[in-house]
Amino acid sequence: MNKDLLVKFKDFATVNPGQSPKSEFYSFSKGLPFLQGNRTFGLLYPTIDTYTTKVTKTAEKGEILMSVRAPVGDLNFAKEKVCIGRGVASINAKDGNNQFLFYCLKYNIQNLIRQGGGTTYDSVNKDVINDFDLIMPPTKIERKIIAKVLSDLDAKIEVNNKINQELEAMAKTLYDYWFVQFDFPFDFAQGKPDANGRPYKSSGGKMVFNEALKRQIPKGWEDGVLTDIANITMGQSPSGSSYNENGEGTVFYQGSTDFGSRFPTVRKYTTEPSRMAEENDILLSVRAPVGTLNQAMENCCIGRGLAALREKEGSISFLWSQMEYFKQIFDRRNSSGTTFGSITKNDLFNLKLCIPNKDVLEQFKKIADPFHERIVVNSKENQKLSELRDWLLPMLMNGQVTVGEAEQELGMVAEERESYK
Repeated sequence: MNKDLLVKFKDFATVNPGQSPKSEFYSFSKGLPFLQGNRTFGLLYPTIDTYTTKVTKTAEKGEILMSVRAPVGDLNFAKEKVCIGRGVASINAKDGNNQFLFYCLKYNIQNLIRQGGGTTYDSVNKDVINDFDLIMPPTKIERKIIAKVLSDLDAKIEVNNKINQELEAMAKTLYDYWFVQFDFPFDFAQGKPDANGRPYKSSGGKMVFNEALKRQIPKGWEDGVLTDIANITMGQSPSGSSYNENGEGTVFYQGSTDFGSRFPTVRKYTTEPSRMAEENDILLSVRAPVGTLNQAMENCCIGRGLAALREKEGSISFLWSQMEYFKQIFDRRNSSGTTFGSITKNDLFNLKLCIPNKDVLEQFKKIADPFHERIVVNSKENQKLSELRDWLLPMLMNGQVTVGEAEQELGMVAEERESYK
């Protein structure tokens, strides 16, 4: 690759700062999708949960969205036309190659922060953005190929994320149907669960009132507490002097700060691990927001903001869904004004639940376990893809790696993916 170009942003792209409508025009469903800031940004596209009937500034489909308030520099694409508030700006490449500009901005974002006022800069305005320097490859063909390589990686990650979301939704629906509505499939003639049977409760299955749970449950099922089905380890924080971000010691999670959609991001380590969670344990936030869940990708140390749960029957599929059910209860109480700042060891251990018939539980696990196993496989692949993308980004931009070498790396990842199947 030839010597990189140094280009002023204003010579390569245009920026359109957002402007917020008055809050009285906000809605959950009516009007144009609205983004105030980066709160709902995802890997590539934001999630829309707010609309506005009063439109101020807009971004069109395919335009780049950049957070211009702390944290400055988060990037997404507009998946549709959206109204943008003062925390966001829309950006367009003058040559039309927004894919390349997206990754070029990722590569150069620290330049924007430095030129804007340093690492603690709270916001940037249009003038600061227009005046900052972009370092980029000199030719259009190089830019196009680099954008293709990096966007292909992100597209693979996005597909895996969507598959995982669908699998999680399927597992949740199955749990709700079987253990909340009690309509698990049942063969009434043989008096036992059967995959081809009829829904238990709605087909007249025998229900009995349980005094401890204060509700009707299927005959033969029991009440119990969380420790009846799970081994629980409460977190304990090591000495602060043992923390580091250099990879020394054991992976450490203090609380839910580094939680992702399913698995946490490794950021901190400790050389003095105290309480441990094992690979595949459920990590539960025991401080606000109480009930948030993730899954451990490796053995790790957990601080006082977390607890580790391991299902006594082996796989986590039933326990995961049970904890999601508890999270819904916590959230409803929070929304009604009963705020949970934390949950004590005693309260956690003694959460009441309905313990199903063993045969029903085994049938559930036969269906749900493969969902969770596939989620782990997809997530491990995404971890490798993300690491490769983050390594390739600067290497491709500054010419240390050629596109051909990058494609070889992609081929190796594809081969590893086949080995997961």
